[in-house]
Amino acid sequence: MATITALDTYDVRFPTSRDHDGSDAMNPDPDYSAAYVVLRTDSADGLAGYGLVFTIGRGNDVQTAALAALAHMVVGRSVESIADDLGAFARELNSDSQLRWLGPEKGVMHMAIGAVINAAWDLAARRAGKPVWRFLADMTPEQLVAQIDFRYLTDALTPEQALAILREAEPHKQARIAQLETEGYPAYTTSPGWLGYTDEKMQRLARQAVADGFRTIKLKVGLRLDDDIRRCRLARETVGPDIAIAVDANQRWDVGTAIEWLKPLESVGLAWVEEPTSPDDVLGHAAIRRAVAPTPISTGEHGQNRVLFKQLFQAEAVDLIQIDAARVGGVNDNLAILLMAAKFGVRVFPHAGGVGLCELVQHLAMADFVAITGKKDDRAIEFVDHLHEHFVDPVRIERGHYLAPSAPGFSAEMHPASVQDHLFPGGIVWRELPLAAEG
Repeated sequence: MATITALDTYDVRFPTSRDHDGSDAMNPDPDYSAAYVVLRTDSADGLAGYGLVFTIGRGNDVQTAALAALAHMVVGRSVESIADDLGAFARELNSDSQLRWLGPEKGVMHMAIGAVINAAWDLAARRAGKPVWRFLADMTPEQLVAQIDFRYLTDALTPEQALAILREAEPHKQARIAQLETEGYPAYTTSPGWLGYTDEKMQRLARQAVADGFRTIKLKVGLRLDDDIRRCRLARETVGPDIAIAVDANQRWDVGTAIEWLKPLESVGLAWVEEPTSPDDVLGHAAIRRAVAPTPISTGEHGQNRVLFKQLFQAEAVDLIQIDAARVGGVNDNLAILLMAAKFGVRVFPHAGGVGLCELVQHLAMADFVAITGKKDDRAIEFVDHLHEHFVDPVRIERGHYLAPSAPGFSAEMHPASVQDHLFPGGIVWRELPLAAEG
């Protein structure tokens, strides 16, 4: 019987701020980073599980320390005891009486718990020889429902209602798997839209995105209204009338400011407006949505747990949502959110980019298509063309679509050399950075 022998953590950072990659109205100088965790075992075949929390630089050490604080809950346990009941494992980590005081179910500790849960899913899927999306798709409706903690959710979604949704999808799974493996899953791209890019760079990357097959691009907004109007109009002139343009304010505005700011942008024809105000302000999102209709409103990448998403659905505060693979309590919480979105008829456009988020969230969207909704042509996964070369099983994009991963696991494993080179502050990239800047 294999045993988990170590929970290793790494503070991995990439100096993306040098080229303004990832820049937006609230985060002008991000250094894309990962608090990276590896569950090691004594299995003869070297079985391990990989997970991460995405951050943007400072504080990544705090997130890494939070991961390390969970070692006592994992090390020494059998692989079978975790992999054979991932629902119970997730509930145990999220229910620890002392750790819950640091949340409950929010903040640095909750994201650390989510990363360890995701690493356990990676471990279990590798053990089964399947990519996580297929590992989920092959579960029965009863097994999927067993993964979810329904505490605080039953006024919006009961286990019986979740079972009904999943059982309705069950007869169609094999056909959907074949369709997914043939067609892939639609993507949209934020690569042209970082706020620190010049107009010329934005237009060049937007033209390239269209040539590469993307049907939607997203621009960052919220710093200066005149700049937003100019950039959105330039983007529309560049991509033409048939390509969708979304915008993302990254929580920049008060409710009233958001409403006034968005009126001049209506003429561009926005696919959606993302995070127009605080991610915790359910009623604020609802007020903005009513005021700017029919422009769609979305949020979710900073949604802290399944309860917040429940309230967004109940309050009719959003037209669509973003889910994030590393913000909530791992796969289990995201299954609950996906099932609630299906019940309330809200489209899901998963948040990606960063370090490893594209790699992770593709599995969740694909499992949603196969095992829950059967829908993918009215939604898309975010794609940002940064840092994929550091992953053993990076995302594959063709004609504006994610191709279904085939390698076992959650696609979260990084190349050991990439981890070592980008360790903060001692990795070679960071040791040489001042010299590089001077040169």
